[in-house]
Amino acid sequence: MSTTAPSGSTGNDGSPAEPAQGGSAHHEPAPVPAAAATAPPGFDPEAARLKAIDAFEKVRPLYEDFAEVLRSILRETLSHRKIKVASIEARAKALDSLGRKASLAHEDDPSLPKYKDPIREITDLSAVRVITFFPRTVMSVDEVLREELDVVERSDKGALLRQEEKFGYQSVHYLVKLKKNRTELPEYVRFRELVAEVQVRTVLQHAWAEIEHDIQYHSAETIPSAIRRRFMTLAGLLEIADREFQAIQNADEQFRAAARKSVQLGKLGEVEVSPDALKAYLDQRLGPDGRMSDWSYEWTARLLLRLGFTNLQQVDDCVSGYDDDRVSRAIWGSRQGQLTRFEGLLMAGMGGAFIRNHLWSNQDWFVRIAEQRLNRLAENGIKIGDYQPTSTGALR
Repeated sequence: MSTTAPSGSTGNDGSPAEPAQGGSAHHEPAPVPAAAATAPPGFDPEAARLKAIDAFEKVRPLYEDFAEVLRSILRETLSHRKIKVASIEARAKALDSLGRKASLAHEDDPSLPKYKDPIREITDLSAVRVITFFPRTVMSVDEVLREELDVVERSDKGALLRQEEKFGYQSVHYLVKLKKNRTELPEYVRFRELVAEVQVRTVLQHAWAEIEHDIQYHSAETIPSAIRRRFMTLAGLLEIADREFQAIQNADEQFRAAARKSVQLGKLGEVEVSPDALKAYLDQRLGPDGRMSDWSYEWTARLLLRLGFTNLQQVDDCVSGYDDDRVSRAIWGSRQGQLTRFEGLLMAGMGGAFIRNHLWSNQDWFVRIAEQRLNRLAENGIKIGDYQPTSTGALR
């Protein structure tokens, strides 16, 4: 497999994102590229530009659809595998951008066009960009691309820059086609011969590319020395930041795994209150409940911290001795979901302290309802506790 992108695979900035353009039949003359301006009479850059625009305008909707199909495949596959990314962008090449490329003369023979057949030779007529949060996810996206699509070519721009000891935006570029099994389906058959470019980069790499493009320096040799030094410093800082974000993610995953293991082993005093740890504890204590959202565990963890809890042993001490089903039926008349039952246990275990220290303790409606619920517990013969977590233990 080739490790370098073919001529014409990307724009000058390597970016697939271009302004959307309509299908107007009239096109204003574009600035003629320097290479085209020096071409001999045998090659007419303006004629080549207009001819390419006219040809592409007729088929551009097909390339727009192809880009959207690729985005849909990637979005659904990444979601199914629980691979989180910042965004997935798709576009068909802008008409003016195609025209500028088509008007370029050949580097070795200016009497000839760079692209004899622009529609076939320019490979980013359809393009997709996947922006990830972390460097490791770039590798995960690579696996998805190879499994779901036919990767014709792959080019690691960052690796090439490192080999040449240069700086610039880092991104992995792919030329892809739909696999044969997809193009045999009626909805995909029209894309059988099409090739698209896919770019994969992190959020910070994307920021670098956008800023670099805006400043419009595309070669280190053309940058004034004072600016070059600042670019180099910034490039190093962004690379360090990317690595640190990845290290933080790795550490967070290790922390979560250790907390879940401690919950399984019953070492609750070692487990700090966090959404993930709370879910593991409640799944074990009250049974799993797939209806609960990540946001709900986040909110409940915040509530526990507000109530003074710092570890899960304190939580377990507070609710021990209470039957969650009985408490739920006493307060609400029926068996409620996992987190609602847990809230009932906290109320029973803490009594008035639950109300006084609650996130909504300053809301009259909440105080009134909470007091009514405490009365229902008492009416049903459930003893109200007065548990108060402290930094050194708990008070009953």
